[in-house]
Formats: sequence, C-alpha cells, structure tokens
Amino acid sequence: MTTLLFVVIAVILVALVFDFTNGFHDSANAMAGPVATGALKPRTAVIIAAVLNLVGACLSTEVAKTISNGFFDEALITAPIILAGLVGAIVWNLLTWLLGLPSSSSHALFGGLIGAVIVGAGFSSVNVSVVMSKVLLPALIAPVVAGIAAALATRLAYRVTRKTPSSHSETGFKYGQAFTASLVSLAHGTSDGQKTMGVITLVLIAAGLQPAQTGPQWWVILAAGLAIGLGTYSGGWRIMRTMGKGIVEIETPQGSAAGAASTATILASSHLGFGLSTTHVSTGSILGSGIGRKGAEVRWSVARRMLYAWLLTLPGAGLVAGLAALLSGLGIGGVIALLVLLVVACVAIWAVSRKHVISRHNVTDSHEVMVLASAAAKSFANDPRFGDADKRAKSTTAKEQL
Repeated sequence: MTTLLFVVIAVILVALVFDFTNGFHDSANAMAGPVATGALKPRTAVIIAAVLNLVGACLSTEVAKTISNGFFDEALITAPIILAGLVGAIVWNLLTWLLGLPSSSSHALFGGLIGAVIVGAGFSSVNVSVVMSKVLLPALIAPVVAGIAAALATRLAYRVTRKTPSSHSETGFKYGQAFTASLVSLAHGTSDGQKTMGVITLVLIAAGLQPAQTGPQWWVILAAGLAIGLGTYSGGWRIMRTMGKGIVEIETPQGSAAGAASTATILASSHLGFGLSTTHVSTGSILGSGIGRKGAEVRWSVARRMLYAWLLTLPGAGLVAGLAALLSGLGIGGVIALLVLLVVACVAIWAVSRKHVISRHNVTDSHEVMVLASAAAKSFANDPRFGDADKRAKSTTAKEQL
C-alpha cells in the first residue's frame, strides 16, 4: 500500500467518524422537542431520526458539491490537510457534547477545514467569497428567520386552539410535533449528511482518484448516510436535554411550530447549496417558540452560553485543526502520530463523560430536578444523623434522578 493510499483511507475513515459525531451531536435538533413533551419516547425518537437522516442524505448532493468544488483550491489541497481539518472538527464536537452545548457540527467542520488549509496551503487557497455567501451569511440570517417563523406559528397555534378542549388539542399537537420532528430529521440528512460526502469527495479529487468538478460517488453517499444515521441512533442525550429542557420548557404546540419552521428553513437552504448549521436553525426555532408562547420562561443565560459556543466554534475548531496540520505536514510519521492523538483525545473525553451519565432514562429531567437531586446527594453525604448505609442508599437514590 502506498503512503498516499494509506492517508486517503485514513481520511475517509476519520471523515466517517466525524459523520458519526455529527449524528449524535445533532440528533437533538429534531427530537429534543418531542422527547421533552412526551410526544415520542426517547428510543423511538432516535430510531426515526436515524432512518430519516439516512434517507435524507441520499436525496440531494448540492451541499456536497459546494464543499468539494467551491470552498478551496483543489489543486493546493492534500489529504493530510483534510485529515487535520477533520481532527479539529471531531475534537470540537466532542468537547461541546461533553458540556451539553448545542454548537454547530457544520461550523466545526468548516472551521477545521479552513484552519488546516490556511496552515497547510496558505490563505489564498480559501475561497473567501464562497465561505462568506454559503456559510457566514446563512449563519446570521437563518436562525433569525427560523425564530421569527416559529414565534408567529406558535402564537397562531395557541390562538386557533384556544377554544378547543385541552385534551383534544394536546393529542393533535403531539401527532403534529412527531410529524414535524421527522421532517427536521429528513432535512438534517439532506444538509449535514452531505457535508461528509463533500469532504470525502474533496480528498479523492486531491489524491487524483476522482476527476475535478465531479460530485460524490454512490458508495460515498451510502457510507456517509449510514454513519450519520448510526450516530443519530446513539442518542446524543446531553445536548438533547439542553435543547429540550434547558432553553425553554416546550409544550406540544411550540414543538410543532418550531419543527415546521426548522424544516422549511433547512430544506430551502439545502436546495440552494448553503452550508447551513441545522443546530443554529433548530435553536433559533426553539427560542422563537418560547417568545411566541405567552408566559413561557426563556432561559436567556443558557442561550448566551450557546451563543458563545457558536462564536467560538469556527476559530476554536480552526485552531485545533491548524495545530493538527503542523503535525500532519511532517510526513507519514506525523499522520500516524495525529491519528494516535485523536484516539487518545476521544477516549479521554468519553472517560470524563462517564462521571455524569445522561441517557434516555434521564434525558427529560428538568434543570430544577438536576439541581435538587445533586444537592440532595451532597446533603445526605454530609449529614451526621444518617449512618453509612443510609447515606449510601439515599445518596444513590438522589443521583439516580440525574
């Protein structure tokens, strides 16, 4: 096996790993609402999302073509540079997942690739106008548009059903929320599923294994669709809790309105080839639905944390990828060292996450439940009135609520 072929295979495998992280990082975009309201059970929700992500990934290739033929000068891009960009995106995705922050997997990928390309091939290799028009501009406009649409739709939904018996409207909106969430999953596949296809196509073109200005091959489409589907099935429960319970307490009419607004925005952007962040759109819709419901409590402190994560994603992933590009540029030894460091980083982040496990069993716990349970566990541990056996039993009971 030649050195070039080894690096290309490594890039393809790492790209599919990124696609997997994209799936579990972004599964909350569609299913946080219906899981939070009980419209869908957690495991049912991720199964539906996984299947529809796979289907959506096979429906269109416009975004993939934008990435493989528009962002960079393909003549100056090498496989080690693309590998470094993917490493930056994966590390950023895992860090934000650990913190439960719904940052953008798409922007992590774009930031990683841009940072690696600048370090490895020079700033002139980046097509700044395409990045501005296809990434940065939609990042500013799309969440606002989705938020306004969700706010108006939420207000309309409550007004139309104000004289309808609550039990009837609740049941109807649960079905509606499950339907619109499924549409978001399908739309997510048409958008984010294509980004990994574009990266793999880019590395094949850079290695001379595929003609320039061509789209993804059938096996690339299938592999990327399966990877994002499997990632979605794994859950991504940390971010799902933040989006479903952390920003605003979602009711079923809000969930239906937010899902419809997200779907329309994502599908329109995918059709135009925009490298849109489905996370930004879905979060904007959820915030808009909170604004649209009279008396809803929007937790702006959580929203601010998310905004900071959004602002840091492009430069943060770019910085990690730039450092990775310095290592991957040292030849085959540097590439192997980078792969080893990636594995170590993934294992370390996973190990830290096991200290506070969030699963389908506790994903719908509210912020208040988490705080009270944690405080209860500490109180019992420090209370001299209870014996060791009592403290262990009561502390365990409190922690199980997390």
